Amino acid sequence: MEETLFLELAQLCENLSKTTKRLEKISMICNFLKKLKSNEIAPAVLLIIGWNFPETLTEPLGISYATLMDILSEKKQETLIKQHLTIKNVKNYFEKIASISGPGSKQKKKDLLLSLLSQASPLEAKWLIKNIFGEMQHGVSNGLMIEAIAYASNIEEKYIRRAYMFIGDLGKIAEIALIKGKEGILNIGIEIFHPIKPMLAEMSYDLKEVFKEHGGKTALEYKLDGARVQIHKKNDKIRIFSRRLSDVTESLPDIVELIKEKIKGEEFIIDGEVIGIDKNGKPLPFQDLMRRFKRIKNINEIIKEIPVKLFLFDIMYYNGELLIDKNYEERWKILSSICDKEILVNRIITNDLIEAENFLKKAIEEGHEGLMAKSLSSKYTPGKRGKKWFKIKPAETLDLVIVGADWGYGRRTGWLSDYYLAAYNEENNEFEIIGKTFKGLTDKEFEEITKKLLEIKIHETEHTVWVKPEIVVEIAFNEIQRSPKYKSGYALRFARIIRIREDKSPKEADTMAKVKQLYEKQFKYKGLKL
Repeated sequence: MEETLFLELAQLCENLSKTTKRLEKISMICNFLKKLKSNEIAPAVLLIIGWNFPETLTEPLGISYATLMDILSEKKQETLIKQHLTIKNVKNYFEKIASISGPGSKQKKKDLLLSLLSQASPLEAKWLIKNIFGEMQHGVSNGLMIEAIAYASNIEEKYIRRAYMFIGDLGKIAEIALIKGKEGILNIGIEIFHPIKPMLAEMSYDLKEVFKEHGGKTALEYKLDGARVQIHKKNDKIRIFSRRLSDVTESLPDIVELIKEKIKGEEFIIDGEVIGIDKNGKPLPFQDLMRRFKRIKNINEIIKEIPVKLFLFDIMYYNGELLIDKNYEERWKILSSICDKEILVNRIITNDLIEAENFLKKAIEEGHEGLMAKSLSSKYTPGKRGKKWFKIKPAETLDLVIVGADWGYGRRTGWLSDYYLAAYNEENNEFEIIGKTFKGLTDKEFEEITKKLLEIKIHETEHTVWVKPEIVVEIAFNEIQRSPKYKSGYALRFARIIRIREDKSPKEADTMAKVKQLYEKQFKYKGLKL
């Protein structure tokens, strides 16, 4: 049996994007999966839902949008389709590109991606790029894929969902379901050194809502601005996994030693967070911490440059006992009994609004993001988001001007929908870009803002329309980072549009002075890199 062409998968994705009928999508995916070779099932599922790249990469595959556009411009017609791409070819390319690091890595990644795209037809290139940027936009969520796997394998959906709770990899689950059947799926459970998906939380800006939802008393923990980790130990072996289930043990040998010293037990799986700290013990920005997670060579140097601290807040398994069905209070009691108090996250239990607000203020002043609110009766539900846990943090906003926009694709084809956001620099009388976002607007707003932007167009490239700085938008964000990517030297992390400020003129937008002020304000409580 010959290998399955990637073109067939690209055509499937194209067909999925053309229907809104859930059952039709499920049937299409089911039929596709059933005809694959056994070693093609897992990568095919990941390529359909969107390839999951390591979170240590600041950009998809470590390649910026601008670099990708350069690659596409270099792609010569005569080099197209020298050989047919297969699903396994694409898998191997993606894994190799993502693994490249160190000096010259950008050019190496660029060369490999050029090689990949040079073998792709226009349809294949379209869906390769969608995978690279994680914007599939064909309506196939993880939930829909679970239904399709259940349908294709003739296994009850509840068992596929249970398996997903434990291993969190739909590719592996599909492979097991289609090859080993129900027995294979039922044998999936918590295993040491096989990370499970972390429990997730809803966002809230209102402590009153939290108390109401949790029925009075709730546990409030510091919301740390770090990297979530899942710690696995069996006898003398310890492995540490990231939020996205990547093994990051080699980057954290100091944390491994801390675990040996501070936590008792032969076998456990524990949920926690690693933060970077400065010489005074204050938290470093997330951007600095990520440098630790990317480094596996000369680790002793980076340990001195960016020391880290570990904080624990939950436990899912201990010495042969599965704990996820126990309530939060019971799990905390077990966790606090086996580890030093100094590595437990700071927390209180209260139903008093003033006490909660003071605790939130204290968390912010100590350099953290805010609070986590956890229902005392909550079970640990891997991979699920719900109101049993809330994230509570104050959001900063800036009023910025749109100075350009990229044309969208997929569901956003025909709209200008990825906006360049700029602040006004009073010193040179220019608007300077500090970030981009496509998040926050409705379809109707995308359509309306596209018309407005085209009316104020200055010039246009193949992918981008540059416009007069006239439209002001209010932007929420998590953090301002230093960045060489933009002339301004700054970039917003997790920017999203809250509303269009039709009441404001461009000169009333926030200035670069304000951006710098907010950036420096972060360090009122945040630490500075050594």
